[in-house]
Amino acid sequence: MRIFYCGDIVARPGREVVSENLLKLRDEYKIDVMLLNVENAAHGFGVTPGICRDFLQKGADILITGNHFLNQREIVPYLDDCNVIIRPANIPAENPGKGFVTYELSDGRKILVVQLLGRLYMEAVDCPAQTADNILKNYTLGKNISAIFVDIHAEATSEKQSLGYYLDGRVSCVAGTHTHVPTSDARILPQGTAYITDVGMCGNYDSVLGFEPSAPINRLRRRYVGDRLTPAQGKATLYGILVETDDKTGLAREITQIKI
Repeated sequence: MRIFYCGDIVARPGREVVSENLLKLRDEYKIDVMLLNVENAAHGFGVTPGICRDFLQKGADILITGNHFLNQREIVPYLDDCNVIIRPANIPAENPGKGFVTYELSDGRKILVVQLLGRLYMEAVDCPAQTADNILKNYTLGKNISAIFVDIHAEATSEKQSLGYYLDGRVSCVAGTHTHVPTSDARILPQGTAYITDVGMCGNYDSVLGFEPSAPINRLRRRYVGDRLTPAQGKATLYGILVETDDKTGLAREITQIKI
């Protein structure tokens, strides 16, 4: 199975660069499943149903969010209505939406996609490792599921790496998001799981994490948090990963970082 994952899409520049390249990516890399992180797609914070529908119409298969999944009020009913959007799994179950989905390809192969939030330097959530264990009780690679893709949306690189090794051999890929800065450590872990600490963002890199530098600079120099973060406009770059799995074992054969 060939799985493509676009990192955090930030505001209009990110939406545009992803929309322009979805079909090209599918054709060039013969993608079976297209995953998008839409966490920051609506002006940098959250996502709207309209943006989700647009991405799905243009070729996305599964949409992944993150800690900002409730920032846009209109997304709340959509999280329950849409079968291919997920929010973090290790938050209270009373929240709208679901933390994982199973997606079936036209040839009958199935992929499980899970999102987890980190706990270091973030709001309090349940243990991501224990949450993953509870979900994976019902799935075994190469038997009742063809591939398992886990997004770890977290601040700390050590936490992401720890989860990668914890799930090594049980899932196809563990991919980090949230920090918006692509890392160069894409690799296959010892037991066959593809891993990267951060996929990177889809947005304008002439910025601070996709936002105009002025407000972050004020926070740095003066501890002033009154300025509103404004998405940086202009030419965007798409960062993503391509993961190829073995259909017999569900483990990864290759992980490649893609930059457009």
